[in-house]
Amino acid sequence: MIKNSIISFFFIILLINSSFSAGSSSSGSGDSGSSKTRTQYDMALSHIKAAKKFEKKDKLDKAKKKYQKAQKLLIQSNNKFPNKADTLNYLGFTTRKLGDFENGEKYYLQGLAIEPNHVGINEYLGELYVATNRHNLAVERLEVLKGCNCEEYDQLKAVIAGEKSKY
Repeated sequence: MIKNSIISFFFIILLINSSFSAGSSSSGSGDSGSSKTRTQYDMALSHIKAAKKFEKKDKLDKAKKKYQKAQKLLIQSNNKFPNKADTLNYLGFTTRKLGDFENGEKYYLQGLAIEPNHVGINEYLGELYVATNRHNLAVERLEVLKGCNCEEYDQLKAVIAGEKSKY
């Protein structure tokens, strides 16, 4: 009888342990990312980072291909997890970098509707406005960033002043 109780006890422990293990392995699904699974958003950011490096080296064809890959992944991520300001920010960025200012602006504005003070969106939208000769709107984006004490403010200010071109 004691032997059966001990076997039953270990069997129950084994079942409990396996159910906890199974439950924890499925918790990484989603766009928040887990240490084991890279999300489409994460992969897109890697492509954007690589594209920026290619741009600095004046390898524009390679940069364009990276931006296209990033954009595709961001669209997929946005379809799975809509209304994320960060995703819309980078969708606007990649779209703008690929020369489609109109749709880039739409993504930025969607992101601002969710998070009006998003630092990245305000900077990049300001850069888009400079690129499309809408200086007054770029200055409005700069005003939103004025109190952020962030590099995005300085970068947009430099673009508006014509010190450097990032668009």
